Amino acid sequence: MKSTVDKSPEILGQFVRVRRRANKLTQRKLGELAGVGTRVVSELERGKTTLRMDVVNRVLEVFGQMLGRIEAPRDEDEP
Repeated sequence: MKSTVDKSPEILGQFVRVRRRANKLTQRKLGELAGVGTRVVSELERGKTTLRMDVVNRVLEVFGQMLGRIEAPRDEDEP
């Protein structure tokens, strides 16, 4: 079973897809608004794990969001 951290790109992709559709945007139009290519939007929605954070943030900014630092779950013996 994947942990939440492992699934985070998929969750982010689902968020973008839901928000894009709710706003009646095509992937192409979202890309134009964010200043990125349609391919980036497609890869983001599919949960690609190697996208640059600044590029992801450009897409998220269209919806008034951005990536941020959050505390990750850790084992008790980790510093």
